[in-house]
Amino acid sequence: MNRCLHTLLTIAFVLSITAVLACASDVEDNLAAPLQSFGPLLGKTWKGAFKDSTPEKPLIDIARWERALNGQAIRVLHSLNNGVYGGETLITWDAKKNSLAYWYFTTAGFRTEGTMKHEGGRWTGHETVEGAAGGITEVKSTTELLPDGRLQVKTEYLKNGKWSEGRETTYELAPEAKVIFK
Repeated sequence: MNRCLHTLLTIAFVLSITAVLACASDVEDNLAAPLQSFGPLLGKTWKGAFKDSTPEKPLIDIARWERALNGQAIRVLHSLNNGVYGGETLITWDAKKNSLAYWYFTTAGFRTEGTMKHEGGRWTGHETVEGAAGGITEVKSTTELLPDGRLQVKTEYLKNGKWSEGRETTYELAPEAKVIFK
């Protein structure tokens, strides 16, 4: 009986691993070719504290990455401090620009539009800002999946004609975290 139980458990384990690998592969297989570099980020929720976050003034961001529009787009939802601020990004392939293109819509009423490229394990983006964003007119960003499995995002802002350091956030997987909009 123990031998039979051991065999059944082994089969169940192998089947579950196979199912997980099939799902991971399925995500990438069901994405448009130019979006496949995002496969490792999809279906996951990430939580990160801004570099200048403190216990007295926490700046905690939750981001959820998803496959969208039948694999023709990537959707990223995020919220800061349980919905004080948030946004939604859609990333697609723009054949005319021969580039990844994205649109970011915010709960603060402004939006951005930009292009990005993926090289050497990181995504770099450049976007223009439309609407009142505290004087910021352009944003440059770098997003990198680190070797330890964390996700790092760094930005620079163009404000009043000068580029300055923006935010820096390192995210960890947080399956229990929720993106919240108020």
